[in-house]
Amino acid sequence: MRRPASPASAPAPFDEAHAKVYDDQFAALNALKDCFHLLMEGYFSGLPEDARILVAGAGTGAEVRYLAPRHPGWRFTLVDPSAPMLAVARRHAEAGGYTDRCAFHADYVSATPLAAHDAATSLLVSHFLTDAVARQSYFADIAARLKSGGRLINVDLCADDTAHSFESVMSLWLSLMGLNGQSEDSRAHYRKAYGVQFAVHGPDAVAKMIEAGGFSPPAPVFQAALMRGWTAQKA
Repeated sequence: MRRPASPASAPAPFDEAHAKVYDDQFAALNALKDCFHLLMEGYFSGLPEDARILVAGAGTGAEVRYLAPRHPGWRFTLVDPSAPMLAVARRHAEAGGYTDRCAFHADYVSATPLAAHDAATSLLVSHFLTDAVARQSYFADIAARLKSGGRLINVDLCADDTAHSFESVMSLWLSLMGLNGQSEDSRAHYRKAYGVQFAVHGPDAVAKMIEAGGFSPPAPVFQAALMRGWTAQKA
């Protein structure tokens, strides 16, 4: 799910064909997205009326579509290496009337300006970084673009694959994939790819990477099957 975020150890950016169908690709799981969007809004409550939000791995801009109407003074920096995905995000912004509050960067976070943002989102992004050094560097790149005390919410596919409960969690997740319309063969391929092509680090390892990237010890605030989320502040 979602999209790569760093040039190191990441798959190729999503192409135009993928961008066209992305918004509807996981429609049956929208309740999960709604949940961590609600957590995101709660965590960002109290930010200034003119807050600047960095959206790392912005894709088609779902986070901005949620936040922009609710916070008319906030400005957004959408960063994604896929120009086709950002083109969809821009069309959503034009339809929503908030394009003038958005800056679009078809690149990796590490290549974007070092502007001081009040908060950042990284939703279903860093699990594509299978190399631990690259993944920690990604969080450091986000921290470098936040003000001191700036807030981060991070959600990834993540599980301890050595735990006795892992296969039960994975079975539930694959059942959710089935509800979303994925075939049995597709789910079997997904199971083989997990821990190889994405999401190779367990929750303790991810939390340590976030902290080592320049954040306070992250708080675990969300879990739904294979999805886990943390909040943290720039140290």
